[in-house]
Amino acid sequence: MKKFGFMLLLLLFVLILPENGHAAASGSKIILDGKEITAEQGAPVENVNSTVMVPLRMIAENLGYKVDWEQKSQTVTISDSFKTIKLVVNQKTASVDDKTVTLVTAPLLRSNTTLVPIRFISEQFGLLVDWNNSQKIVTLTTPNAPGDNGSQPENPSNPGDGQPPVDPTVNLAQVNGLSFNENRLTIAVDGKVEPKVSVVTGPDRIVVDLPNATFSNVFGTGQALDSNLNGSLAVTDYPDVIGVRYSLYNTNPYVVRFVIDLAHAKNYSVNVTGDTSKLVVIDLNAPSTTDPVTPPVNNGRKLVVLDAGHGAKDSGAVGVTGKYEKNFNLAVVLKAADLLKKENKVDVVLTRSDDTFIELKDRAALANNLKADLFISVHANSGASSSASGSETYYQRDASKALANVMHKYLVQATGISDRGVRYGNFHVIRETKMPAVLLEVGYLSNKNDEALLFNDAFQSRVAAGIVSGINEYLGIK
Repeated sequence: MKKFGFMLLLLLFVLILPENGHAAASGSKIILDGKEITAEQGAPVENVNSTVMVPLRMIAENLGYKVDWEQKSQTVTISDSFKTIKLVVNQKTASVDDKTVTLVTAPLLRSNTTLVPIRFISEQFGLLVDWNNSQKIVTLTTPNAPGDNGSQPENPSNPGDGQPPVDPTVNLAQVNGLSFNENRLTIAVDGKVEPKVSVVTGPDRIVVDLPNATFSNVFGTGQALDSNLNGSLAVTDYPDVIGVRYSLYNTNPYVVRFVIDLAHAKNYSVNVTGDTSKLVVIDLNAPSTTDPVTPPVNNGRKLVVLDAGHGAKDSGAVGVTGKYEKNFNLAVVLKAADLLKKENKVDVVLTRSDDTFIELKDRAALANNLKADLFISVHANSGASSSASGSETYYQRDASKALANVMHKYLVQATGISDRGVRYGNFHVIRETKMPAVLLEVGYLSNKNDEALLFNDAFQSRVAAGIVSGINEYLGIK
C-alpha cells in the first residue's frame, strides 16, 4: 500500500512538472508602445529556465519587418531595407547580416510560432524591454528618434548601446543601496557612474540605467534581491509613484537598472553628488520643462506645427562629409514657414526656430496643447549602406495615413530622387500627437549624392514648397 501511494504521488509530480523547465506565463500580456498586441492562440510568453521567451513574428511584423518561414529547415527570416536576421528552431546561434550571434536560449516552436529570448528582441530590434514578473507583462518601447541615424533616442533601446564591453576583472561601480523619500529616489554608489535616464509611456515610468555597475555585496542586506538579482521597493504615501523595481539588467556590458513605476506622467531632474561615494538622485519634484505657449486666437484658420528634428547637442545623422542633419531640418522648416506666412492662409508654429534642443515629448505636447490641425516633422535619414537613397514618409496612426499619402506625393515630386514609399513608423512625435501627423525623411545623408542635394539651397526650397503644397491640398486650401 505504501509503495502504491508513493507511485501515485510520483505520477502526480511528473504530470504537473513543466517539461524541461518550460512554463507558459499564464495571463501574460505584450504591450508595444502603450498598446497591447495579441499573441496567436497557443503562443503565449513563456519562461524557459528563467529566460523570458516571446513570439517573434508578432513583434517583428508590428515593427514593420517582413517575416518568412521555411518549414523544411525550420528557419525564420526577418528583414527590412537594412537588416536581415535568420534563426533556426532549437539552435542557439542566429545570423544577423551574415554575422553569427549567440542566443542565451535556443528559439522554440510553439503552435507554429517561433519564440525567442526577450534579450534578443532588445538587442536586435533596438527596443527598450521591460518584464514585470508579478503581472506577467512584457513591455516593448521603440526608439523615439527616427531612422537608423545614430542619434540618441529619448528612451534608449538598449542600456548598453555605445558602451564598450566591460571585462569582469575591471572594477565596476558598486550599488550599495537605495531609498525613496520626499518624492525622490536616491541611489548610493561607490565608483564612477554616469546615469542614463529616460521616460517611457504605456504605462508611465522612469527608467534609470547605471552602465558599468553592479550590486555590491552589502546591497542585499538592506534591500530585497532574489537569486536572479531582481528586487523591488514598496513606496507608500506618494500618489505619483506606484513602486520602484531594480535588477542587474545586463552583464555584457554591465548595467544596473531602476524603474520608477508612475501613476501618471511626471517631470524629473537628475543630480549626482559626491566623489568616490556618490548619491544619484532622481527628483520628481522638478517643474515642467516646457514653457507655456499662448495659442493663437481662434480665428477659424487651420493651425500647422512644423517640427525641425533634432537640434543643439542632438545633431541627428552625420553626413558622409560631416554635415549635420539638424541643420538641414531647420533650413527646410524655416523656408516652409516663410512660404506659409506669405500665403497667409494658415497659422504656423515651429517647435524650434534656431539651434535649440527640444525634448521629443515637449514637441508633441506643444502641438497637442495648441490643438493643432496638422503636425509635420522634417528629417534626413542615414543607413548602414552608402547606396541607400531616396525619400520616405512615415505615419503611426491610421488617422494620419491620408496625410502621409498626400505629403509623400509632393515630397517625391520635389526631391526627384528614389521613391521609398509611405511607411508605418513608431516614432514618438507622430505617435504622441493627437492630430494627423507625419515624419518626412527627405533623403540619405549616408549617400554622397543625396547629401549634396540636401544641402543645396534650391533643393531645400523645392522641398519646402512641396511641403506647403501638401499641406494646402490636405486642408483643401486653394
